[in-house]
Amino acid sequence: MILPIFLMFSFLLSSSSCNALDFCVADLKTPQGLAGYSCKKLELVTVDDFVFSGLHAGNTSNLIKAAVTPAFTAQFPGVNGLGISIARLDLAVGGVVPMHTHPDSSEIIVVIQGIIDAGFVSSANKVYFKTLKTGDIMVFPQGLLYFQINAGTTPVLAYVSFGSPSPGVQILDFALFGNDLPSNIIEETTFLDDAQVKKLKGVLGGTG
Repeated sequence: MILPIFLMFSFLLSSSSCNALDFCVADLKTPQGLAGYSCKKLELVTVDDFVFSGLHAGNTSNLIKAAVTPAFTAQFPGVNGLGISIARLDLAVGGVVPMHTHPDSSEIIVVIQGIIDAGFVSSANKVYFKTLKTGDIMVFPQGLLYFQINAGTTPVLAYVSFGSPSPGVQILDFALFGNDLPSNIIEETTFLDDAQVKKLKGVLGGTG
């Protein structure tokens, strides 16, 4: 009889301890684990930990003519442990965010200016595709492959929000052609010929 009462009392204590923790501002000096960063000491937390002023226009002078400016835990310690984050997306004319996935989060995009072709592929290989205009919002389920393309003649500005403070990202093109995976393995798994694989590796910085 004493043991169940003790266990119940311990559970109540642990529950109230968790509830007493209003937030867990990231201590970026500590290693990041699967559950995020350790909490900064409360006496070191300031209002600036909950404010981010860095969502400025990104540099789209690159291969994909796109820039993502994140406000994830590493840039915005106040979102640590809260299950949210945000980023700014800039797409120059002809810009594209290639097929990619966020393994740790779903995403919502809101178009502020411009026109975007966006879509994702379900695990059944069904494509859900739409042209988004200013003011439109689209959601992309966690872990699925999706893309965004500037479909207009003017630059695009959009904001994307995530259900994780550190959503992670893997871009399919770079995963295949931007590393040292041997070309023959890529050829066998993608049905591309040697010349195509070597060309893509050269463009995306891969070796092997």
